[in-house]
Amino acid sequence: MKVLVTGGTGFLGRRVVAALTEHGHRAVVVSRGTDNPWNTDAVELVRSDPTRPGPWQTMLGTCDAVINLAGAPIVDPPHRWTETRKLQIRESRLETTRCIVDAFRHVETPPAVFVSASAVGYYGSRGDRKLDETAPAGDDFLARLCIEWEEAARGAADITRVTLLRTGIALGAGGGALHSMLTPFRLGVGGPWGAGTQWWSWIHVADVVGLILLALERDLPGAVNAVAPNPVTVNEFAKTLGSVLSRPAVARVPEFALRLALGEAAEAMLASQRVVPRRALDVGYAFQYPELRPALEAALHA
Repeated sequence: MKVLVTGGTGFLGRRVVAALTEHGHRAVVVSRGTDNPWNTDAVELVRSDPTRPGPWQTMLGTCDAVINLAGAPIVDPPHRWTETRKLQIRESRLETTRCIVDAFRHVETPPAVFVSASAVGYYGSRGDRKLDETAPAGDDFLARLCIEWEEAARGAADITRVTLLRTGIALGAGGGALHSMLTPFRLGVGGPWGAGTQWWSWIHVADVVGLILLALERDLPGAVNAVAPNPVTVNEFAKTLGSVLSRPAVARVPEFALRLALGEAAEAMLASQRVVPRRALDVGYAFQYPELRPALEAALHA
C-alpha cells in the first residue's frame, strides 16, 4: 500500500510513518520541512505546504490511502491562545483537510480510505459522563474546531471511506503533553492541576498507531475514539506519573493560577472528558497499553 501522510514529521506522524514501512507499505510525506528521519527508500519526502494547493495534491492520485495528522500544537507546551495563535491552530487543520478533500475530488483514481485526525476536545467538558462516539459535541473553542475539522474531512465521504480519529492525550517519548510535564515532576515539584477530579482520556502512541493501521485495513467509517479503555482523573494521572518517576506529586497547581497563566487555553487542562473507545473495542482491537502505569513506564523508558 502507498500512503500519503500529512503531519508525518511530527511527534505522532514520525511513528506512523515508521510503522507503515515496518508493515511493508510506502509513505509519501508532505511537509514544509526537509527533515527525513526514516532513512529508507520506502519514504518519499515531498517538500510543500499542505495548507496550500500545489503539485503535491496530484500525488494523492497515485496513493491507496491518506492519513491526515497535520496541525499546529494546541497545548505542547502550554501557552496562551492569542487570536493569532487560535487562527494558526484552526487554519493548520482546516486548510490542510480542505486541500486533501479537493484533491480527492480532482484525481482520476482517488485513494480508497482517508484517515483524518480529530480530538476528544470534540466533546467539550462533560464531568463524569462516559462518552462514546455517539455523544454530542461541546461548544467551546476546541469543540467547535473539531466540528469544523470533521465536517471538512467528511467532504470526501461520497468518494472514499473516511475515518475520523478522535485522539486523547497521547503518551510517548520525545514530545506530546507528557514531555512538557516531565521537568517539574522530575524536580519533585509536579502534581495535579485544578480540582484534580476532572477526567483525562489518554492513550499510548503505540495504540494510536495501531488504530490508524486498523482504520486502513478495516471498514471503519465515521468517528473512532482513539483513547485507552481506562481513563483516569488528573489526581490519579499525577500520582501515577510521580510513582513511575519515584518523585512526590503533591504540588497542586490551582485553577486560578492556570487561568491567570494560560487564559482561555487553561480550558484544555481543566476540561473533564471521560471518553471510552467503544468502536475500537467492538471491532476487537486489542490495546497494547490499556492501563496507565505500564503506558507511562513504556513512554519514559523508550
